[in-house]
Formats: sequence, structure tokens, C-alpha cells
Amino acid sequence: MFQQLGLIGCGLMGGSFALALKKAGLVRSVVGYSKSSTTLEKACQLGVIDRAAQSAQQAVSGSDIVLIAVPVSATHSTFAAIKDNLKPGILVMDVGSTKRDVINAAKQVLQASLPCFVPAHPIAGKETGGIEHADAQLYQGKQVILTPIEQTDPVSVQQATQVWTAMGCNVLKMSAESHDAAFAAVSHLPHLLAFAYIHAIASQPAGNEFLALAGSGFRDFSRIAASEPTVWRDILLANRDEILKQSAAFRACLDHFEALLQNGSSQELAQAITTASTVRSHWTMHRQAKKTSPP
Repeated sequence: MFQQLGLIGCGLMGGSFALALKKAGLVRSVVGYSKSSTTLEKACQLGVIDRAAQSAQQAVSGSDIVLIAVPVSATHSTFAAIKDNLKPGILVMDVGSTKRDVINAAKQVLQASLPCFVPAHPIAGKETGGIEHADAQLYQGKQVILTPIEQTDPVSVQQATQVWTAMGCNVLKMSAESHDAAFAAVSHLPHLLAFAYIHAIASQPAGNEFLALAGSGFRDFSRIAASEPTVWRDILLANRDEILKQSAAFRACLDHFEALLQNGSSQELAQAITTASTVRSHWTMHRQAKKTSPP
């Protein structure tokens, strides 16, 4: 059991981690920090944290486990704020959706504490963020990707694995490069497409009329367009090179489908749709995640 969790970032992801850690009986107390005093007050009222810290340094002080749950663009400054307060043997993790930029920040800042840092990405979330939506079950049954580097202490990796496993997660390990390439394809590009798709409809003169007629297909396809803007701005910029590769691949396929439509190629269009339908119908999260796990 950990004596104290230092939680930096009291939103959906950080708050859910704190609740899950408490539920699993893995921590005695949680000290949280957020730039928003209103968020801190809510976190206390909801029982997500036991004590509000006035700074990131204060949240880390005395903690033996730390979770950084801030936008990826704020990771570097967060590391810089806490590096002098990290005690030996502490476990530090993040929940960022991109990993190479987070690791680069850690290498630049953490110095002697770098071996204690285990980069992590839990594949979980909701369209609506905020501490009021924190849920102890958010990570239950979900995948968590760890991307340790050469300097990461194996003991820290083992600790991180045990923590996420105790919360009901399936833990996988891969390189940061493989992680960012994979999630550009299966997460980041879909968000970019959803944002662009909504823009494309809304910018048309009859856009509001079209939206009024939308049904379950629109709901399912566009759901992630309601995601938190600042978070996704940071993710898209942080992983832009990999996302642009995936965008180019998507554009080539879209061009192909458009050509089939323009040419009235009924049989070829049916075959292309059948291929996509077959791939999607055979997909499951567990099966796909196992494929990405190294031997």
C-alpha cells in the first residue's frame, strides 16, 4: 500500500485514478493539486482527494506515488515544478495520450529522478471531462500502455504494472515510437476526422437543418467530436508527424472511394465496402490490443 498519492491535475483521468486507487485499497490518502481552486474544492467535496495542495510541489512532498494528469503541453513545466520534491523510490506516472514528447520532457528535466518515471497511457475516457465525472470504474477492464525507456528502473515498471493491474486493467508495454504511431492511426486521426466532419456540415448553409435530421449513425460517428478542445489541440500538435502520415493514408483511400463513385463502379464499390465491413466486424478491443503487445 502507498501512504500518499500526489495527484497533479484533478480532472476526469486523475480523479478516476484516485478513486480507483482508493477502491483497490492501495493508498491511505490523496493530496491533489489543480490550478483551479473551484476544481480543488469539488475534488474535496466529492471525496476524490483528502487534502488540497496549494502547488504541485506541495502535492508531491511526502508522496510515494505521483500521477501527472495534465494536458501534454503542460508536462514539461509540471516536471520542472516537482523535480526537487521527488523522494527516492517514488513512483511517478502520467496519463498522456502521446509519449515521445512526454519522455523528452522527462529526460530534459527529471535528471536523477528519471528512473522513477514510468510513462503510461490508459485507454479510457469520456466525452465529458471534469472532476464531477470522475469514476472509480473508468479504468476497469481497460488497456493501459506503459512505455518505459532504457533509464526506467525495472522496479518502477513492476510497481506501475501492479498498480494498474490491481485497478482491473490489462497492462501492455511497447516503445514510445510504436505507441505514437499506433494511436495516431486508431485514436488521433479519428478525432481529427470527427472534428473536420462536424465543421464540414456546420459550415454549409443548410447545416443546421441537416443536423436536425441526424440519427444514430451520426451520433456514433461524431461522438468524439464533443471531446475537450484544449486536450485534443495539444494531442494533435504533439503527435502531428504521425497523424499527418495517417491522414495521407486516409486521403488516398477516400480518393479511391470517390473515384469509384464518380465512375459508377458498383461491383468495386461493393467489394471495398465489404472489405471494410469484414475488418470492422472481426475487431474487438481485447483482440487488437493483444496484437500490439510485444512477444
